[in-house]
Amino acid sequence: MGYTIAEKILASHLVDGQMLRGSEIGIRIDQTLTQDATGTAVYLELEAMEIDRVRTELSVAYVDHNTLQTGFENADDHRYIQTVAKKHGIRFSRPGNGICHQVHLERFGIPGKTLIGSDSHTPTAGGLGMLGIGAGGLDVAVAMGGGAYYITMPRMIRINLSGSLSPFVAAKDVILAVLKMLGVKGGVGAIIEYGGEGVLSLSVPERATITNMGAELGATSSIFPSDSITEAFLRAEGREGDYTPICADSDAVYDEVYELNLGELEPLAACPHSPDNVRCVRELSGMKIDQVCIGSCTNSSLKDLLSVAAILKGRSVHPDVSLSISPGSKQVYTMLAECGALADLISAGARILECACGPCIGMGFSPKSQGISLRTFNRNFEGRCGTKDAGVYLVSPEVAAASAIYGVMTDPRILGDAPKVSLPERFGINDNMIDLPATEREASGVTVERGPNIKPIPRGRAPEEKLSTRLILKVGDNITTDHIMPAGAKILPYRSNVPKLSEFCFTVCDPEFPKRAKDLGGGIILGGSNYGQGSSREHAALVPLYLGIRAVVAKSFARIHAANLINFGIVPLTLEDESDYDLLSEGDMITIDNLRRAIESSDTLVMKTEDGKELALKLALSRRQREILLSGGLLEHTRIKQGVK
Repeated sequence: MGYTIAEKILASHLVDGQMLRGSEIGIRIDQTLTQDATGTAVYLELEAMEIDRVRTELSVAYVDHNTLQTGFENADDHRYIQTVAKKHGIRFSRPGNGICHQVHLERFGIPGKTLIGSDSHTPTAGGLGMLGIGAGGLDVAVAMGGGAYYITMPRMIRINLSGSLSPFVAAKDVILAVLKMLGVKGGVGAIIEYGGEGVLSLSVPERATITNMGAELGATSSIFPSDSITEAFLRAEGREGDYTPICADSDAVYDEVYELNLGELEPLAACPHSPDNVRCVRELSGMKIDQVCIGSCTNSSLKDLLSVAAILKGRSVHPDVSLSISPGSKQVYTMLAECGALADLISAGARILECACGPCIGMGFSPKSQGISLRTFNRNFEGRCGTKDAGVYLVSPEVAAASAIYGVMTDPRILGDAPKVSLPERFGINDNMIDLPATEREASGVTVERGPNIKPIPRGRAPEEKLSTRLILKVGDNITTDHIMPAGAKILPYRSNVPKLSEFCFTVCDPEFPKRAKDLGGGIILGGSNYGQGSSREHAALVPLYLGIRAVVAKSFARIHAANLINFGIVPLTLEDESDYDLLSEGDMITIDNLRRAIESSDTLVMKTEDGKELALKLALSRRQREILLSGGLLEHTRIKQGVK
């Protein structure tokens, strides 16, 4: 039996376990990436492990999230990351160099290699045939120290693409069609591979748009073959030596197979407040809009912005619309300027933002009250844009540009002939904003700078035998990490200050939660299905740990968040009977006997309420995860294994 693309990469990197569906495996990691919203915690964890030098082939620290500097906090974090990276052997991509996934695709991604990043959209690298996986920051720190990265061996899903895209239909419409087909839970526990003759019609930036939003399917990763298209992209980047062909074997076996004819697609939009709430743009045509944002790690490539510039050339943005454009990298920005496309964007009335995530994570450019914002981003969760009552629609750059002109949701096919956009054979290469680390000999002379906003990482503790506490919060299905630990310009500056950050925990759901948790000394949280979907931010586990949360009970968990809970010593428990969710109320006194014993050796346990109800819970853990919880979290577990006191 042959291998899929992902199985080939996993097999060549396997260091622990067997590649059996559902079993835990450990893989060697070639590259890591971090960004500044998660990176400070990662490097504090790396220091806590007392690791002097990273042991990966390549690790890169990017600054692309917290770039709005209204106080000293973000600037201090950037300086900390810059100096700790220099000391420990990590390359540092300075503010303004670009969004981590776009820059990594351009300058560092290699087909057939493994990459984990403390950002859920790390699978963007799958557009190059690289196995990119989003992970919690602590997992990234362990990998940088030379440790294996552990996942449950995924199912394999194949999506066969046929035909080619029609004019004004984009790669964004491909992934929105997949989201409409599979839903936000359709990729959970799976790696999605794209194949079929249709892949040859898609450029690497288009492929990367599709793999980027595989995160919204809940997938472990998404990946395309590495083929002649990949080779041409790497040659344009001056990296043809990094090219390796890789494709699935003809007799590879997939758990699920889907067919998608690219020629049958039309412009689509994900409606508020979920990426899988997908409708045809023609059905929404005429809806008044207030704002358009083009950019993010999903749609900020040179190809995307050249298409936008061609549509806007000689036209003007509607007076009722504010249009922002964020180039994905300095490379993209420079080339737009050199070819004149930047002038076309500016002349049309676009507001050019810096090469950063910006509005995607609520870092500026929030819509007006009850505003309608069209965005080429990957998530439209409630409140993520910075305005809680805004409606955010996810669309392609082509739909965004056409709508910006007319002031209403617009199907770009009404514009007539689609502009022809071609990429240059060679991109403009200038890595002057990527700092190289000190040599091992020089490292001892590097001083790591810490500002007053940087606080130590909270430490987990080993579980007690009996847990008796209150259920202090009950939430519904599809709770995201944006619900648990919001982002935005007011909150992100405190990512390295967990005590301050805790004041915002779950306030989207319940403004009184932080105070209640502190007053009660912690407790248990009850969630619905797919609890913790969205961003990989480990702060969604780290902050609840600080507030005394000892366990989370849910119908089901998103992959990365479940791993993050375990990493910080919080026990993830699932209801054996999902209907039991309705039997529990906020404020219930909960008792779990034999908790530690169950973590040691059992897959089930019983939770009792003060009024006599007994609910069966499942504890689906690997042997390694049990050891981590018994140690009080991955940081403590790693320190114990290394003999660090």
